[in-house]
Amino acid sequence: MKNTALSHIHESLGAKMVPFAGYNMPVQYEGVSAEHETVRNGIGVFDVSHMGEFILSGPNALALIQKVTSNDASVLTVGRAQYSCLPNETGGIVDDLIVYKLEEEQYLLVVNASNIEKDWNWIASHNDLGVDMRNLSENYSLLAIQGPKSVEAMQTLTSIDLSTIKYYHFEVADFAGIENVIISATGYTGSGGFEIYCKNDEVEHIWKKVFEVGASFGIKPIGLAARDTLRLEMGFCLYGNDINDTTSPLEAGLGWITKFTKEFTNSENLKKQKEEGVTKKLVGFELLERGIPRHDYQIVDAEGSNIGIVTSGTMAPTVGKGIGMGYVKTEFASEGSEIFIQIRNNKVKAKVVKLPFYKK
Repeated sequence: MKNTALSHIHESLGAKMVPFAGYNMPVQYEGVSAEHETVRNGIGVFDVSHMGEFILSGPNALALIQKVTSNDASVLTVGRAQYSCLPNETGGIVDDLIVYKLEEEQYLLVVNASNIEKDWNWIASHNDLGVDMRNLSENYSLLAIQGPKSVEAMQTLTSIDLSTIKYYHFEVADFAGIENVIISATGYTGSGGFEIYCKNDEVEHIWKKVFEVGASFGIKPIGLAARDTLRLEMGFCLYGNDINDTTSPLEAGLGWITKFTKEFTNSENLKKQKEEGVTKKLVGFELLERGIPRHDYQIVDAEGSNIGIVTSGTMAPTVGKGIGMGYVKTEFASEGSEIFIQIRNNKVKAKVVKLPFYKK
């Protein structure tokens, strides 16, 4: 089990540690609901240093990214980031990722921790363009400082105006006395904030400074369990649950990051799928009766016939009800459709709702 550069700090703070994607990670500190509400209403910090970081450089870096990702990276300017995915040859998804344009011929790709080796090998296998690829995953740490108080609380740590960094934009600047830190207005919570990329030997210093300046704002460390409930309230996909090697980006509602203005892996087949229509769709649903939906629970119709499967589910702390996401047959995918979640021996009534569940 690998440790992040901050694992010893999480343990000293009494975090419950669990194995996750090969790393020893904090799943919770004081409890999921309390940590969830800290981020929704104030400011919390996640150590997500297990994520993977690849640097692609050279005159053909963009061409390689365009070939392996579904979104159109040609629209990126320096200082902008983009959500995208890596389609496979069979209609599924290798991984979802964020692409950052660092310089004119240099890009940062941030991938899921459990897929680092898989993604690296996939991209490398398509690199017949001489692109310089560097896997920096073992050398870099990542803090997600999330919540509505993030800008105000963190402003004293940098010389740049944090309030001017738009969503999915970033700056490379000084932060907590460290130069050349990536300060990115991205995150997985829907409550605003920043993601801070720095070297492993810098992150403990940054963590301490962040908690010093955040103390008067009620800052707290947050575990991966609350990260999951926060992202689910926003309807954000989790790789391995809501998307995987067998789910198409179109089935997953990711048509908005699937751009047919260029050719990419399996684009012809995906374009055909778009024209013909999909047979199942990823939807959000909320329970109309008591119960908590869980991953892999069956979704059935009024007669009890199987129509799909739950991919993510929880009792949502802010929304205050059982919510989930799952794939259903297309005829049950429209907003307001009545569906049932099979929870043990009970058919629990639910309805399909428009995402996100949490609306500010």
